[in-house]
Amino acid sequence: MRRIGLVVNPIAGMGGRVGLKGTDGKVDEARERGAEPRAPDRAREALDALSERSDGVEILAAGAAMGADEARAAGFDPVVVTDPGSETDAGDTREAVREFVERGTDLVLFAGGDGTAVDVANALDERQSDTPMLGIPAGVKVYSSVFAVTPADAGRIAATFDATADREINDIDEDAYRGGDVETELRAVRPVPVADEMQSSKQLGGGTVEALAEGFAADIDAGVTYVLGPGSTVGAVKAELGFDGSPLGVDVWRDGELLVRDATESEILDVLGEESVIVVSPIGGQGFIFGRGNDQISPPVIRQSAVEVVASRAKLDTTGVLRVDTGDRALDESLRGWRKVRVGRVEQRMMQVQ
Repeated sequence: MRRIGLVVNPIAGMGGRVGLKGTDGKVDEARERGAEPRAPDRAREALDALSERSDGVEILAAGAAMGADEARAAGFDPVVVTDPGSETDAGDTREAVREFVERGTDLVLFAGGDGTAVDVANALDERQSDTPMLGIPAGVKVYSSVFAVTPADAGRIAATFDATADREINDIDEDAYRGGDVETELRAVRPVPVADEMQSSKQLGGGTVEALAEGFAADIDAGVTYVLGPGSTVGAVKAELGFDGSPLGVDVWRDGELLVRDATESEILDVLGEESVIVVSPIGGQGFIFGRGNDQISPPVIRQSAVEVVASRAKLDTTGVLRVDTGDRALDESLRGWRKVRVGRVEQRMMQVQ
């Protein structure tokens, strides 16, 4: 029987759609902006996929909203190993992982972002345990290579993996990230299940995109609202349009005017016009165009807009395929297939979205 330890960071990802680019130290502000928990739903999606293959699986879980509630909702009868209070923190995550190790867990399955991954890894290292870990992507920033591509993939991998390999856990300085600087740090290396549906470490490179940006600006249509995502490639487009955009946020522009800088989901929805275009670039090495670092561009925003993907040739050469993980299965399915990506002034490349 496979014994899986489940821990959910219930506040992970809350800062995404309200423009905070992370939740570390910003939970109260996220709630004031109307943020709602994201991780429990992501955990439930993974557990639903796990339950379809759950013969011989036993779930150990942190108490209440840190895992037990989600496990029961998916039809499991979990063994509850901790009793966290209503206000949870990293210490509760580490306590749960220590209990999992003591009880001989075969896998630690966690829902959160890079910060949660660091907490899980640290607790395993403290116990000198070789127990593998697997992340259900639920944070705003997911730079580590210990996460499955989607929550459902995490559930399937947890049920079926038969080999592990060491992979990196990275985290960034969220305050620097909010200020426009990406400062990554390798925090741990841990065994992780081997599967095609695991995401790779995020690459922070781009390439020359000047011609791409010039071509995009030349094709701007009057009256159209442009929702411009984060990253250096789209940043070059923003500069070509003549404004200083938010490097890691989402900006909204129309007819020469910056309508909102570093917008939240609600601010984007408030200014969308009759015709709107979302401009995004895939994350190097991973290929995500939605669902990583741009949660402000939510399913309601995407449904009201056309989507244009821009990228350097070098980025696409190392990406392979494009990916989506919006949290809305029907929308993800509608976005999949072959899509044109602008790679130069007029040049385009066909890329598959999975």
